[in-house]
Amino acid sequence: MTEPFVRPDARGFLDYLAAMPGPKMHELEPAAARAMYVMMKDVADPPIGELGTMLDLKIPGPAGDIPARLFDPRTSREPGPAVVFFHGGGFVIGDLDSHASFTAEMARVLDLPVIAVDYRLAPEAKWPAAPDDCEAAARWVASGPAELGRAVTSIILVGDSAGGNLAIVTAMALRDAPAKVPVIAQLPFYPAADMSREYPSYAQFGDGYLLTRESMEWFDAAYQSEAAHVRTSPLVGDLAGLPPAVVVTASLDPIRDQGRAYAAGLANAGVPVVFREAKGNVHGFITMRKVIPSSVGDVAGALAALKDIVVEAEGDRMMAQAAE
Repeated sequence: MTEPFVRPDARGFLDYLAAMPGPKMHELEPAAARAMYVMMKDVADPPIGELGTMLDLKIPGPAGDIPARLFDPRTSREPGPAVVFFHGGGFVIGDLDSHASFTAEMARVLDLPVIAVDYRLAPEAKWPAAPDDCEAAARWVASGPAELGRAVTSIILVGDSAGGNLAIVTAMALRDAPAKVPVIAQLPFYPAADMSREYPSYAQFGDGYLLTRESMEWFDAAYQSEAAHVRTSPLVGDLAGLPPAVVVTASLDPIRDQGRAYAAGLANAGVPVVFREAKGNVHGFITMRKVIPSSVGDVAGALAALKDIVVEAEGDRMMAQAAE
């Protein structure tokens, strides 16, 4: 088998990680792994940058308040769409800080408010705590609460990795039982879309490309989900009627084929979908734009595709309102 293409900047970062001393993340206790993950953000990602608003929120959830954070390039705005973002980290690590640089950049590029959700993590809160929290948070944002200080006309669901899974699962929940305003788009980055079976990329890239088989097994043991359940593996469910999607994968990712299969499944179900693959890049690249600078282009391309979908959906909404 020929060696896969690896971008020079991705190869440099992989070599740097391989040379680092100390235990791997999956060899740590969850609290220590979370601390390591957040600490890496200053190495891997640019600073948060300028924003008009950055506000911590509390969202009523099924097991108490869910911490969240509003990122907005503006201090105030007219009624419009809002992005609800779910961070990655295998359902075990990650928080509002680990992905703050990316969520701030997304808010600026889209010129939209982004509400990042700090859902409960495993193993302290096992499945389905995370999807329960994410659905509750999306419904709360869709209700246009006063705490946001912004009237919401529609929502967009975005997430990476585990968060990509949660964005898809939440989109399904809001399709089947609609919230106060519609979901007009979804953007899962390298999502875990089908854990019910093993795809070829799992073996091909399970070692040496950042996300490893050992770490995925560690995440799975903590999360303890039902692999064949639609709220774990949305690809086993009915995809018809889901919102238009931008699906992004990384070519060197052990769960690459799950994202490819999800994009294909959407297309087969008649859902408009834009599929993009970051060739020669690794899982997790949206929070590695400093150490893998070419990731900036991958993120920009995905957000540009999402912006097109949002502009079209907003145009349709305004025309429908004018016709009433």
